[in-house]
Amino acid sequence: MAYSDFTLNEIRERFKIENKRTPILDIFTPMEASETLKEALKEVEELPIRSEKAKSEWIVVPILKELRNKNDKFFTIYSGDTLIADEKVGLRGECDFILAKDTGTFDINFPIIQIVEAKKNDVELGVPQCAAQLIGANIYNQKKGVNLDIIYGCVTTGNEWLFMLLEKDCIKINTKLYYLNEIENVLGIFQTIIDYYKNALK
Repeated sequence: MAYSDFTLNEIRERFKIENKRTPILDIFTPMEASETLKEALKEVEELPIRSEKAKSEWIVVPILKELRNKNDKFFTIYSGDTLIADEKVGLRGECDFILAKDTGTFDINFPIIQIVEAKKNDVELGVPQCAAQLIGANIYNQKKGVNLDIIYGCVTTGNEWLFMLLEKDCIKINTKLYYLNEIENVLGIFQTIIDYYKNALK
């Protein structure tokens, strides 16, 4: 079983983790995009960006690079890597993007943010996979002796961004979607998350 095979009901039954829609990350400071990112996203409007691969290359990666550079490379980016947390319960599989604390190691160190590219351009379809990856990241971290109160995630179509988190025994899914045309808000939310980890992983 892979992360993408889970449903929210299976997560509830197997891990005793509930889920609910609730406002999260609603207090943040919008972040101005650099001219480089603005130009990159403007170019997207002129191109036939339809496949997940294209959205990854033209939209998601430039945004993540922007955040990494603005945070003095606090985190590193893994794309398409396999995260093995607990094979016995199916918590393994390829992940679209894993943001992890950058400690200079070759292997994935401390996963802090899971980003799932929505299938069929439908954000809702990516929620169970992201939820499973949040649980996997939490177990992975605990095995390395890193205990975080919150693990954050996001499901995106490139245009739509839905944030979520794992806290204790509950997956909390934001009630609000954010859109690419409000990139300052998307960046601001990510920055709020990164600031949380800067404090938590001192």
